[in-house]
Amino acid sequence: MIFISTLISVVSLVLSVTIAWLTLLRRGALGMTRPMLVGFLHEADQPKIFLRAMLYSTGKRGHIIEALYVKVTQGKKTHTFGFWMYGETGELKVGSGLRVGEDGASLNHHFVQPKRDSSFEFLAGDYTIEGFARILNRRAQVKLSTVKVSLSAEFATTLRDRAKGVLFTWDPDSQEYHSNVLEPPPSEGCSRSASGVGRRKVPWM
Repeated sequence: MIFISTLISVVSLVLSVTIAWLTLLRRGALGMTRPMLVGFLHEADQPKIFLRAMLYSTGKRGHIIEALYVKVTQGKKTHTFGFWMYGETGELKVGSGLRVGEDGASLNHHFVQPKRDSSFEFLAGDYTIEGFARILNRRAQVKLSTVKVSLSAEFATTLRDRAKGVLFTWDPDSQEYHSNVLEPPPSEGCSRSASGVGRRKVPWM
C-alpha cells in the first residue's frame, strides 16, 4: 500500500509539473499564418510591401517581437525591407515592439526600405517574400513565412503610377495568389497615406 501511495504521489507530481510547463512556463514557437493579402504599393515614393496575416505563439507565455522585416528576392537580387509598421486601417504604428500571446495578433503589416537604398523597383517577374522576426533576448532571427507571387508586365507598368497598387489575394482552391489593381477612390485623390508619411493611399489601407 505504501508503494502504491508513493507511486500515485510521484505520478501526480510529474503530471502537475508537466501541465505547469505546458500551460504556464513554455514559450513555444512564434509563427505566422499564410498572408491572405499581399500588396505592392508605394509610401512617400518609396516601394512598400503589404501583408495581412496573423502572428501566433504555440506557448502561453508568448513572445516579444523587437523587429519584423521581409526579404524580397527579385531575380538574382534580394532586398531587405526593414522599416516596419503595423496595425489596422488608419491606425498604423511604427514597429518598435509587439507582444504576441496565445491568442495571436491579426494585423496589417507594412514594410519599407531605408531611404538610403533606392535600388528597388517593381519589375515584371517572380518574387519570393520571406518574413523574419527578431525576438527579445534571442540572437538568431526567426523565419516566419515564405510567399511567392508573380507580377505581370501589365501590372508592373501600372505600378509606375505610385497612387496605384497591386493586391495579391490567396485562393485556397487553386492554392495560389491572384492579382488585381486597386486605385484610390476619385473623391480621395492624393490623400494622406495610412501611416501618415506619404500623400497617396490605396483602398485596403
